[in-house]
Amino acid sequence: MTTVTERGPFVEIGIGKERYAIHIHEIHEIIKMQEITPIPGGRPNLLGVINLRGKVTPVVSLRSRFGLPEAPFTKSSRIVVIRHEEMMVGLVVDQVFQVTAIEDIQPPPDRAGGAEHPCISGVGRAGAGLAGILKPERILFG
Repeated sequence: MTTVTERGPFVEIGIGKERYAIHIHEIHEIIKMQEITPIPGGRPNLLGVINLRGKVTPVVSLRSRFGLPEAPFTKSSRIVVIRHEEMMVGLVVDQVFQVTAIEDIQPPPDRAGGAEHPCISGVGRAGAGLAGILKPERILFG
């Protein structure tokens, strides 16, 4: 299996019982949950928008994007604001763990759990477990 060449620190996040990582250069900031204004007729995983220092920023549910049922927000829930090209988008996650190095990154299996997962560019070792490396452009447009 060929190793994926992504390098540098990652922010490790949790969605349900799964751990994922986003390359730190993709992240603009991480904020506590705040009121999200719904957008009628939006995409199913679009929770709505927030006011981020005067800029209207869309907020996406990663639970919904990954086909998981929604869960109530907790004190650990966060909005990870990512940059993609000129756009800022908030991703609601259940938890933010740490900034970490991900080692031994491998391409994702062709089929994970019986279904392809187009949002993951690789899987690597993070501490004692594994974390899927997320591709923000596929989360937003996939």
